[in-house]
Amino acid sequence: MGSTMCLPWEPAFIVALQSIMNPFLTQVASIITMFGEEMLLVFILGFLYWCCDKQFGVYAGESIVVISALNPMLKNLVLRRRPYMDFSDIKCLKAVDSTADINDVKVQGYSFPSGHSMNSAVVYGSLARYKKTSKVLGVIGIVLPLLVGLSRVLLGVHYPTDVLAGWAIGVLIIFLIPWLKSKFQRRWLFHLMIVLLMLPGFFYCKTNDYYSGLGLMIGFYLAIPFEERFVKFKNINFDEPMAIVWCILRVIGGGAVYLGLNMLLKMPIPESIREAENIVAYLLRTARYGIVAFVAIGVYPILFKLVERKHE
Repeated sequence: MGSTMCLPWEPAFIVALQSIMNPFLTQVASIITMFGEEMLLVFILGFLYWCCDKQFGVYAGESIVVISALNPMLKNLVLRRRPYMDFSDIKCLKAVDSTADINDVKVQGYSFPSGHSMNSAVVYGSLARYKKTSKVLGVIGIVLPLLVGLSRVLLGVHYPTDVLAGWAIGVLIIFLIPWLKSKFQRRWLFHLMIVLLMLPGFFYCKTNDYYSGLGLMIGFYLAIPFEERFVKFKNINFDEPMAIVWCILRVIGGGAVYLGLNMLLKMPIPESIREAENIVAYLLRTARYGIVAFVAIGVYPILFKLVERKHE
């Protein structure tokens, strides 16, 4: 399943890079690549949104949810297999899912463009763009995506052109989404337009990540106005005693909601139905991730207000 498309120099380039790898460097690359993975980015977004600056979190989230659906849409269009799947001298040093067959494209995903590179460019680039006066965030916004992209090539799971495309699309998104949003007087119209642009993936996407991403996007778009109208939680004042503790508790609690609710919603549905490649399974996955995002972003912060009242 899928196709082998690459520039002639790319496999040799990956092999040359991997020739210098040893267990220590492999471990370093595996750690660096985590800075582009979903769970870490969820915690970063949660830290921004639940603790530091709600508007900052929404600003970054607007771009993150777009790429969560856009990246798998592009992958399912190009259908490029991962380098190690077609070149025996390229090693897979860190599979997307270490519990599954590394050659299972449905589980491991397609190669182009690199999701980790796109994620890191959007998340850390958004931080740098939002806080333009911060030199530290400016450096992070450049260095971390570069390191994450390099790690994907070193680990043998992406071609260099996958990474370059991921970076380019990520940078485009962090400028394009705020600009498009500014052209709409009503935010819900902008969100509806984005969802409609992403819906064609239902007709051809065969990997689960698209339906997870689409659900996260819809849940996010519903949660933000819900929170603004009915919840209106306050970010943490870091000048107060116990501020760090409250921040840690908010992030840990949010992570527990995200993971726990996802698992809870799976339980009533047999795996044979959840993992089937049909419209029912895809709709169930989209709905599950939509509910998870809505609760984590819109409903979970109600606890912050209850805790604050009790504390006062």
